[in-house]
Amino acid sequence: MPQPCIIAVAITGSVPTKADNPAVPITVAEQVESTQEAFEAGAAIAHCHVRADDGTPTSDPERFAALKEGIERHCPGMIVQFSTGGRSGAGAARGGMLPLRPDMASLAVGSNNFPTRVYKNPPDLVDWLAAEMRTHDVMPEIEAFDLSHVIHAAKMAQDGRLPRPLYVQFVMGVKNAMIADERILEIYIETLARFTPDALWCAAGIGRHQIEVNEWAIRRGGHTRTGLEDNIRLDRTRMAPSNAALVARTVELCARYERPVATWREARTMLGLRMPA
Repeated sequence: MPQPCIIAVAITGSVPTKADNPAVPITVAEQVESTQEAFEAGAAIAHCHVRADDGTPTSDPERFAALKEGIERHCPGMIVQFSTGGRSGAGAARGGMLPLRPDMASLAVGSNNFPTRVYKNPPDLVDWLAAEMRTHDVMPEIEAFDLSHVIHAAKMAQDGRLPRPLYVQFVMGVKNAMIADERILEIYIETLARFTPDALWCAAGIGRHQIEVNEWAIRRGGHTRTGLEDNIRLDRTRMAPSNAALVARTVELCARYERPVATWREARTMLGLRMPA
């Protein structure tokens, strides 16, 4: 039996707005409703950002707390993963929500270019975020925007700064960062296996690359991410009507390649996460 595929849904992000697609959930209530639909469609992980009242990204712990509470109430067992990304705060503010003890949190271990800015992840901040995750029993999901990030994460696992086994997400298709290329994905997978053989991996494609990266990952036995943070369209002519629609499309790919979709219990077991009380 093939290993079940863990589907993560990135529900909101920091960039898309309702002007881009009215389905993008902005308020906590909208996010909870959208996440519940995606959970029922097959997503096991909710990757969470929060927004201020004006729709701009924020790292406000109170908003993260409300979102976590809502997801836990309406999506029992779903894995809650907070973002510590740099668009919504700077320095220690990026980890201010970690004491809330989500199941997981994203962690970028190196810097890279984004479309209009540098995504700064200096070593001291990376080490501090990793230490905060250890302190609060939060599993990191390593967001790798470059091959060097994979190698550095493996080094951090070897010297104890990150727990093993690693869970690494290959992010492909961000302008000015790593392109979405199937052969490069194979290099990512090979490199991760060489430097830290016990690691698990998933892959995310940005914009029009979402569906192809989903397919590459599913076909190779990995896990994958979808959602309106990364892509607001079903195709060139149609907006995605919901996060659930993007999850359903990913579920269809799993069926095509005879990959079972991981339940939240299976996902927690594979990732070594605590079960809810």
